[in-house]
Amino acid sequence: MAEALTVIPPAVLRNLADKLYEKRKNAALEVEGIVKQLASSGDHDKINAVINLLTTEFTYSPQANHRKGGLISLAAATVGLTAEAAQHLELIVPPVLNSFADQDSRVRYYACEALYNIAKVVRGDFIIFFNQIFDALCKLSADSDANVQSAAHLLDRLVKDIVTESDQFSIEEFIPLLRERMNVLNPFVRQFLVGWITVLDSVPDIDMLGFLPDFLDGLFNMLSDSSHEIRQQADSALSEFLQEIKNSPSVDYGRMAEILVQRAGSPDEFTRLTAITWINEFVKLGGDQLVPYYADILGAILPCISDKEEKIRVVAREINEELRAVKADPAEAFDVGAILSIARRQLSTEWEATRIEALHWISTLLSRHRNEVLTYLNDIFDTLLKALSDSSDEVVLLVLDVHACIARDPHHFRQLVVFLVHNFQIDNSLLEKRGALIIRRLCVLLNAERVYRELSAILEGESDLDFASIMVQALNLILLTSSELSEMRDLLKQSLVNPAGKDLYISLYASWCHSPMAIISLCFLAQTYQHASAVIQSLVEEDINVKFFVQLDKLIRLMEMPIFAYLRLQLLDPGRYIWLFKALYGLLMLLPQQSAAFKILKTRLKGVPSYSFNGEQLKRMPSGDPYQFHNVPDGFRTIEDGNVVEDGGSSGNGMNFAARLQQFQQMQHEHRVLAKTQTKSRNISTSSSKEAQREEEPRRPQSIELPPSRSSKRGVGYDL
Repeated sequence: MAEALTVIPPAVLRNLADKLYEKRKNAALEVEGIVKQLASSGDHDKINAVINLLTTEFTYSPQANHRKGGLISLAAATVGLTAEAAQHLELIVPPVLNSFADQDSRVRYYACEALYNIAKVVRGDFIIFFNQIFDALCKLSADSDANVQSAAHLLDRLVKDIVTESDQFSIEEFIPLLRERMNVLNPFVRQFLVGWITVLDSVPDIDMLGFLPDFLDGLFNMLSDSSHEIRQQADSALSEFLQEIKNSPSVDYGRMAEILVQRAGSPDEFTRLTAITWINEFVKLGGDQLVPYYADILGAILPCISDKEEKIRVVAREINEELRAVKADPAEAFDVGAILSIARRQLSTEWEATRIEALHWISTLLSRHRNEVLTYLNDIFDTLLKALSDSSDEVVLLVLDVHACIARDPHHFRQLVVFLVHNFQIDNSLLEKRGALIIRRLCVLLNAERVYRELSAILEGESDLDFASIMVQALNLILLTSSELSEMRDLLKQSLVNPAGKDLYISLYASWCHSPMAIISLCFLAQTYQHASAVIQSLVEEDINVKFFVQLDKLIRLMEMPIFAYLRLQLLDPGRYIWLFKALYGLLMLLPQQSAAFKILKTRLKGVPSYSFNGEQLKRMPSGDPYQFHNVPDGFRTIEDGNVVEDGGSSGNGMNFAARLQQFQQMQHEHRVLAKTQTKSRNISTSSSKEAQREEEPRRPQSIELPPSRSSKRGVGYDL
């Protein structure tokens, strides 16, 4: 210190601390001259003493004017040193950097000015302080004082020029510093950082692409900035990097794919679009590198398929198709389980398009990697079953396609049908709204006869008799009306002559017993008219209720449709189909005369022309009535309509109709017992409720007599 005082006159030191800038500037120029003389004489010890004096007494002084003078004089000393300044930088630069955090904005301004002048002198030699300078500039870029910001920008441009020229700059040391600051939200800092990324990327000798995963997420974060300028700068930088990726033979796709997957779910629309655009390019370019990330990528793009923005939807669908076209193998790190997990999760999303694509993926995996998919079946089966209740018909049909593929195995087939029946049972609306769609599709995919046999076997032992009746009625309606079941209907029509038809008839019969109208329909379909007549004759009073009439009305109307054209044509041969007439008249007798169904059936029967009866038949019928049933020729007995055989012939393809009738009667008895129990329970419940209400009501005075209640008249028609 004393040595420095002998070199620098006291007047110069006083002027360095003066409040006037001109005096401080002139004093700094004198310091520059003194240092230049010392440098020319090679007296570096005195130079160090001068720098220490300026640092200790001025730049670290509690007086603002002293600090200002110290900063100017340090820059002047560096100018005086010129080429020899590099060996004194460790003394000169730290106090200047320290001043960047000064509370006085003017001191910070002079610090920028000082470092600018120092950098102009030493150029690349001050690269050793780059990280500290970068950190300081990063903070100053967001300074509250506009003059300081302006000075910092000038310094920043100079530092960038020096770095781009230097061969001593270490990108490896710089990247951690950059990564730490990439998530700062201040717009000035963000502009500063993007500027540095862009500049460094333009330097041929600096491989910024290799370090892109370290700051890629930060760039994507800036795409949603409130400042249009920042968004534009970030997008420009990302576009440049994407172009470099396309032209580069070696890229670390994996690390970046993880970042892009996260950003594809951003709430910001522009960020999502940019992310999936990158993913699209990665899928095209990445090849085998991206196979381990396919599940993550799929998880990112499936939601985007339902995005509100059309551009995003288009790109997402393109990626989806590209991924599905890849024929990767589990041995190549293709994770079937992970992709199934993603698809299963997306089945629960609210977006229909995404659910559809998730099902397409499950179907694709089943077709390509069936064995692997089946090992994960326990993880996805429940979700697939629940998807049968989806609000979208297209989703339900696709789910059924997947189930059909799985159900090629008997165990899974049984599981599927059992679950369907259970779901129909707990959700009546599902059966009502989707039952026909589901059953018909399964019949197409899994063979109608197989499906119906399984359903019948399950319903035969169903303990909930009300549900079993409803389910059988639904299945019967589908059987009678669906084009998909035409072959099954044709087979049932041959029940009396074809063993396969007989077997199918018997397999359905047991469960069809839950509904009288279903059994009668089945008999009409199988042309077992005599048995149909016997079933009708076996009905008792309790069976004839509103539900019965509703079902009977449906059957009468169905008989007017093309499906029963053969039955109507058989009415032209009453001598052969005597039991058909008897069954139809039995139904007619059960219907209320004022009902539409009665009129429809009566009109049909009256429409049978009299010429269809031959003279011999008319003679055998009392009063010439063509609708009597005593027209079987002598020496013959009628087993079933259309199958008149000589005495001693075999009956009805070996079917035991007496046992079938007993089976039907037993099932109907169980239904009647249940109905009586339910009625009794309701009556008890109603009585208890009324009794409770009476106890809560205040007692009436005994002297007041209540008028007798009038009983209401019972309704007519179906109100039985």
